Amino acid sequence: MEALALRGPTAAPVAGRFGRHGGRFVPEPLIPACEEVEAAFAEAWADPGFRGDLAWLLSRYAGRPTPLTPALRLSAELGVTVLLKREDLAHTGSHKINNVLGQALLARRMGKRRLIAETGAGMHGVATATAGALLGLPVTVFMGERDVERQAHNVFRMRLLGAQVVPVRSGSRTLKDATSEAMRHWVSATEDAYYCVGSVIGPHPYPWLVRELQAVIGQEARHQCAEQLSAGTPDQVVACVGGGSNAAGTFAGFVDTPARLVGVEAAGGAGAALGEVGVLHGFQSLFLQDEQGQIREARSVAAGLDYPGVGPEHAHLRDLGRAEYVTATDEEALAAAVRLARAEGIVPAIESAHALAWVVRAAGTTDLPTGSSVLVTLSGRGDKDIATLTTYLGDEEAR
Repeated sequence: MEALALRGPTAAPVAGRFGRHGGRFVPEPLIPACEEVEAAFAEAWADPGFRGDLAWLLSRYAGRPTPLTPALRLSAELGVTVLLKREDLAHTGSHKINNVLGQALLARRMGKRRLIAETGAGMHGVATATAGALLGLPVTVFMGERDVERQAHNVFRMRLLGAQVVPVRSGSRTLKDATSEAMRHWVSATEDAYYCVGSVIGPHPYPWLVRELQAVIGQEARHQCAEQLSAGTPDQVVACVGGGSNAAGTFAGFVDTPARLVGVEAAGGAGAALGEVGVLHGFQSLFLQDEQGQIREARSVAAGLDYPGVGPEHAHLRDLGRAEYVTATDEEALAAAVRLARAEGIVPAIESAHALAWVVRAAGTTDLPTGSSVLVTLSGRGDKDIATLTTYLGDEEAR
């Protein structure tokens, strides 16, 4: 299959809102910076030259289109047809490269001289460091100290690529705090730095901008499903959700079809499933909160899913009833990662394994009836999680 031409641009949400969610809740100094990014992206996204450059990079550099792999043995075990959208096979090992290449090109077009990023699992940091090396833009990545420790493999990759990795020691020392620190740094650096947001979060225009750049996942998958499934579209479309960029990109290809959309969150970070309306990091959405309305700490074995909220478009899809949001536990996700490895020879990121865990749990029930078809986006590969999986397998053997 040859690379698809990127779909035409969709209009920005009015006032940056997806229903009651989204918006722009930032300090006064960041309002002009956000407006500058919004205007630049709207102009670039309507420019065939910019989109052609991005399409070339996605095809010749990032390796798109990624395959749609039938999981034959797992399908036979579960009694459902499982198709895997292989974002783990994109350059750098995850879907993050789709978004970062677009934003890095935009930063260069805007005349910015360096990139800022936040990261949890490290994959967005690696992708940003990669794009910076490719385009000659210095990169600073903010990463929670706890995530630096458990994602040492990706920290090394970022530094190897020339990025500066700044450990964040405040709060829970995870993704939420890394995002807060990156935004604080951006306030003092808007003239020369571009903030490359890693998910469908943040102030407008980022939730829309990142969704547009990640929609290539769903566009490709829809075309591939039409080739591989007699029905043309799968019965279910499933993806893991932290902030939610891989899910937003996947859902964008199927939101106008009859397919059921299911986002799977970490049980300890279930903003869409268990959150309440609040504001964090410049946008309104659903967040885990205590009785006083303070943001609660999210916890997950997957560093990319321990975010206490969800992107505003996901919150809107939940409000509409168009997408459902469920949870998977750490134990379920780890078991699903091992099961896929042993059934298909594919080691998924633990984030992606949450989506697989729901499929394993739901198969043969009314949620996922025997004989139905399900598309699962594997958002990344599991190299970065080998230490965690080693511990899990050791504990499993001990039991």
